[in-house]
Amino acid sequence: MTKLHEKFTFPNGATIQNRLVMAPMTTYSGHDHGEVSEAECAYYSVRARDVGMVITGTTFTLRNGQGFPNQFYAGCDKHLHGLANLATAIKADGAKAILQVFHAGRMVRPGLLKESEVVSASDVPAEREDALTPRPLRDEEVDDIIESFAATTKRAIEAGFDGVEVHGANTYLIQQFYSPHSNRRNDRWGGTRDKRMRFPLAVTRAVLATVKRHAPRDFIVGYRMSPEELENPGLTLEDNLALADSLSDLPLDYLHLSLRQFNQTSLRDRADDRLIAGRFKSTLAGRLPLIGVGSVLTIEDALSALEAGFDLVALGSVMIADPSAAGRILRGESPHFKVTSAIRAERFIPPNLFEVMLTRPIDPRLSFEH
Repeated sequence: MTKLHEKFTFPNGATIQNRLVMAPMTTYSGHDHGEVSEAECAYYSVRARDVGMVITGTTFTLRNGQGFPNQFYAGCDKHLHGLANLATAIKADGAKAILQVFHAGRMVRPGLLKESEVVSASDVPAEREDALTPRPLRDEEVDDIIESFAATTKRAIEAGFDGVEVHGANTYLIQQFYSPHSNRRNDRWGGTRDKRMRFPLAVTRAVLATVKRHAPRDFIVGYRMSPEELENPGLTLEDNLALADSLSDLPLDYLHLSLRQFNQTSLRDRADDRLIAGRFKSTLAGRLPLIGVGSVLTIEDALSALEAGFDLVALGSVMIADPSAAGRILRGESPHFKVTSAIRAERFIPPNLFEVMLTRPIDPRLSFEH
């Protein structure tokens, strides 16, 4: 038995069966109209058997918040049945089911929305090929988006999820409002760091208020953030440590760092050899549990992540490659690292997701091949 095998209790009293979490990963496998598909339910069901908690691939709260093709939608009541099926599939063997919620903002895939529907804090395109120039959100639209996160949280409660994760990472809309690269506003939502921080805090408070009104006491609310941006001007570690400090004053249940590697140091300052995990752990000072992710493929990786300062360890691409990866890691065994098209179906990997994994940068120990 290791610390990984121990139960873990969140600040609100919710308890999970061990310290392994399935990381949120988009499956590209919902129905065209936004309904959760049977393939997605099967995909999550087999992967939820040995983890303490599953965080779903992200869902969007408004139609213009979609980021990926075939992404399931939680922004209207007609999709409640599919959401309930997904929650049930995840919870069947005791894992907690967490619905990740977001708005893609300017990071929508080209061709997915009309150009007039692509929005952000300001009319600044992302620094990537084929990036669209977004339309700046009007003040009343900002309020509508905040309300959409609250409404989607209520649907998550009604569908039977055990919690929600506010997706403030990976350069999507919440992060876009905080970033000095994408937010050039001079109203109440932009300018100084404190003003840029208002939107992520407003979204989180709206989610928490909905939970207080409609959910049981042990409904989990987490927040995911990326520690830095590479853009200039972009978010620094100091910016996000300040946001983490403010988030810790809210009744959240965890902070989830989106990392390429669990033992990552600063991407902006290569001379800084301090682990990002340790810096956030010090800032949180016991107020919030910390979830880490990034190149965790073995029990040795997972235990090292705990030693680095994380309270819970999220498994990413290895869970796609091997549905039983969590169980194997807990037993001290090596997960299956190689997937071919011949065994894709028996690993319960939806076809669209498999095609994406053929080209996605992943840990070199993993292999997805035709």
